Amino acid sequence: MTPFEVFAAITTLAGASGVPRTLGVKITGESLFNDGFGVVIFVLVLGVASAGEEATLAHIARLFLMEAGGGILYGLVTGWIAYRLLKEVDQYDVEILITLGLVTGGYALAHRLHVSGPLAMVVAGLMIGNHGRVYAMSPRTQERLDAFWELVDNFLNAVLFVLIGLEVVLLDYAPLTLVAGFLMVPLVLTARWISVGIPISLLRWLRLAVSPHAVKILTWGGLRGGISLALALSIPPGKYYDLILTSTYIVVAFSIIVQGLTTGPVARRLNAAVAPAP
Repeated sequence: MTPFEVFAAITTLAGASGVPRTLGVKITGESLFNDGFGVVIFVLVLGVASAGEEATLAHIARLFLMEAGGGILYGLVTGWIAYRLLKEVDQYDVEILITLGLVTGGYALAHRLHVSGPLAMVVAGLMIGNHGRVYAMSPRTQERLDAFWELVDNFLNAVLFVLIGLEVVLLDYAPLTLVAGFLMVPLVLTARWISVGIPISLLRWLRLAVSPHAVKILTWGGLRGGISLALALSIPPGKYYDLILTSTYIVVAFSIIVQGLTTGPVARRLNAAVAPAP
């Protein structure tokens, strides 16, 4: 996950076709925080496994607090600084450069401080995309800023698809490896359904407003992309490297091609089923 992808997604918050805007925002925000925390957990697990030392709960908790908690706190600080700068300027070109500097410089400094850069950019992007838009940007700046980051998002998505296509040459096409990869698709969807269903059920139990068919749409709309492949590629070569890489690629390909192309129609059909008759 690059800092540009995170900031572009969190500032534009474009919902999937056919998905209600409120649910589309939930899908985007939930996906970004999942990616951020997923990277933190993966780095911790990989680091402990690579070190070959016995991991204690206190050690893992300390590392997680440093990465995740430090990233969130760092994102609040850098987001607030950028917000104050935006509030003092009323030129859209300068304000776009401020957000660009926040992403590039902020992410690089997060890496030096050993805190989570993705989580920091999510938090900073939330501050700029919400509080900053209301109190620090003119309508013209909002329009230009959205157009700029939407272009960045589209460009990075195009590059991502090219890289995913080039990744095919690195895969292991052994029959057992392919079977294992295809078996991972329903397992991943089931895990996604459980992880989404539990908090949504809790919200309903607390009598909080939840969009119709939220569990189904969030489950099917939870797409996997470049971050999954990047994490799989970062694993040191070993006995199960090819199996992990091929399985990850199959899950990502299914997610983008099948789920990505059908999320809109599925959402529209589900919403039409609960809409009142004219």
